[in-house]
Amino acid sequence: MLKQFFIICSGSDTEILKGCSKGEQNKYAGIGATVFFTAVMAFIASSYALYTVFDNWLIAAFFGMIWGLLIFNLDRFIVSTIKKRDNIWKELIQASPRIVLAIIIAIVIAKPLELKIFEKEINQVLLEEKNGLTKANQNQIATQYAPEIKGLQKEIKTQQQQIDSKEAEVNALYDTYISEAEGTKGTLKVGKGPVYAEKRQKHDALLTELQQLKADNKAKIKASEASIATLKSNYKEQVVSSQPIIDNYDGLMARVNALGELPWLPSFFIFLLFLAIETSPIFAKILSPKGEYDFKYADQETAIETWVMQKVNERNVLLDSDATINNKVYNDIIDEEELYNYKRKKARELMQLQSDSFFNHQKDVL
Repeated sequence: MLKQFFIICSGSDTEILKGCSKGEQNKYAGIGATVFFTAVMAFIASSYALYTVFDNWLIAAFFGMIWGLLIFNLDRFIVSTIKKRDNIWKELIQASPRIVLAIIIAIVIAKPLELKIFEKEINQVLLEEKNGLTKANQNQIATQYAPEIKGLQKEIKTQQQQIDSKEAEVNALYDTYISEAEGTKGTLKVGKGPVYAEKRQKHDALLTELQQLKADNKAKIKASEASIATLKSNYKEQVVSSQPIIDNYDGLMARVNALGELPWLPSFFIFLLFLAIETSPIFAKILSPKGEYDFKYADQETAIETWVMQKVNERNVLLDSDATINNKVYNDIIDEEELYNYKRKKARELMQLQSDSFFNHQKDVL
């Protein structure tokens, strides 16, 4: 039962193969098994590849089955149409379209399994890339807020310097009028005289300005600090909101790019493995020796071809003979007076009908 199934998979003529030896039947059963298991491998690999895209086993299995059946039908068709010839290069040329397609399929199918085999290494590469993306994202977002924050901090510093400068002037005036009262500086007279009163008045006026400046600048500084806090809060919120996008940076294309960062030799050998699997049905048929089935198949094919050629030749001879006879008949009757008069009569009637038709048409127009 299994042997018969694999023979069907090989695309061979089962009626011819029934009359062949057991060894010949086993050979084509082996070719059919190669075709079948190539389709199974195509189904498994394509299902996993589609699972990485859709993240759903049912969808992946459905489309993977379609892909496997497509490969099965294609291999079965090509294997069944490859004719055994005395020249292996002609067989390779006949199978060349499938070999090119096998290379493309091997590349497409090998990648998903490479992603699975090197998953840990790929995850490490992706982690490093995510860390770099996180840092770059933070720096990029910071460029949106940094100039404004620096401007506000500069304003705060300027306002504080104004307070410090004014406070230094007030303290200097305080020291001046105290020294005047103590007689250590200025007039060097102890007591609160006119000079002391003048300096005290100047100090008190400046102190009032200082208090007003402190009140104004403190309010400005407080507002600037609140703005800075809001900007920093917005920055953190934007960083947090954009982080999930970076965390999800592990799709198919990202993993393929990460795989490209790894050494190429292991991936190349996996590609060669799948290339060998994809081309195995073709090379199994090409490398198999010409056997009993091939001779019987060629005999049946050439018998039909000869029969068709005989029919075509017979028709060509019949056509040539009929043409010769017709030419002879027409040559014999070309000089008969009765035929001439009959055709002359019919030509006259035809010309009369044409004249009447033209006259009626012109009459309708006028």
